[in-house]
Amino acid sequence: MSEKILNEEKISREEVADRLQAIADEFREGGDANIDVGNKTVTLSPADSVAYEIGTRELSSVLRGSRESVTIKLDWKPE
Repeated sequence: MSEKILNEEKISREEVADRLQAIADEFREGGDANIDVGNKTVTLSPADSVAYEIGTRELSSVLRGSRESVTIKLDWKPE
């Protein structure tokens, strides 16, 4: 079974930091991690070892202006 839940919204830098901190806290506590995705809470079971990937992208366009992005990916096999 494969289920993907995606939420996209525009929020303040402070709210971004709060949400990333909430995810970090869930991982730090150990056991299951309750991750808020939009109006849902998803319970995940991270392993003790997690693959971590981070990437950045800088785009420059005369018509659309410049854009920057950061992508963070965490991947594991549930225990």
